[in-house]
Amino acid sequence: MSPRILAATTGRILRQLRHDRRTVALLVAVPALLLALVYFMYADQPTPPGRPSMFDRVALVLLGVFPFVIMFLVTSIAMLRERTSGTLERLLTTPLGRLDLLFGYGIAFGVAAAGQASIAAAVAYRVFGLTTAGSSALVIGIAVLNAMLGVALGLFCSAFARTEFQAVQFMPVVVIPQLLLCGLFVARDEMAGWLQAVSYALPLSYAVEALQEVGAHADPTGTMWRDLGVVAGAVVLALVLAAATLRRRSS
Repeated sequence: MSPRILAATTGRILRQLRHDRRTVALLVAVPALLLALVYFMYADQPTPPGRPSMFDRVALVLLGVFPFVIMFLVTSIAMLRERTSGTLERLLTTPLGRLDLLFGYGIAFGVAAAGQASIAAAVAYRVFGLTTAGSSALVIGIAVLNAMLGVALGLFCSAFARTEFQAVQFMPVVVIPQLLLCGLFVARDEMAGWLQAVSYALPLSYAVEALQEVGAHADPTGTMWRDLGVVAGAVVLALVLAAATLRRRSS
């Protein structure tokens, strides 16, 4: 990869994203609105002494889940549009390589995710009173890494779609199983044995565990760093696979 080409690619994608007002609104406003909904859902729930409230437990995980879901959807459709419009075919006739393009997408949407996660975390902590034992900066960092995971998986899945409708259809296959098995609804050690095995093979499970570690411990733990290493490895692997399967144009 060329640093100069990578920087130019990242800048181009960020400029495109800036001019897409609907996508910017989706990235910025939707997580904060959904957090407000979750807050009022659990506002009247009793909290046992010495334990975090239900809102604290759920909202902490959602701060990492929202960027993953939104970035998967936005990225898969954005890359598909580049293929169907012929833009990708023209770009790949230049010195731009496939890894330059895909890592440029990852960096650009990672920057967008940093803004999204910062706004959502500010709303959660300052408006709705979210409390965690660990630093809010760690929560934001994990949320950004989750967003890059969504970007990488979205880029990979977009290679197998010919239309935007087909790209959206990958959400029930790739995203929803990870949401169900990540430990948000049922603790992983309470699942059936085969479901636990599937859960440990899914990268979002490690991201959620990392967030739970931040919620429970004031200092970073070894488990948290291990989980982040697994998620980062999954991001790189998905980007490499996306580069290997990327087609110049949809037929």
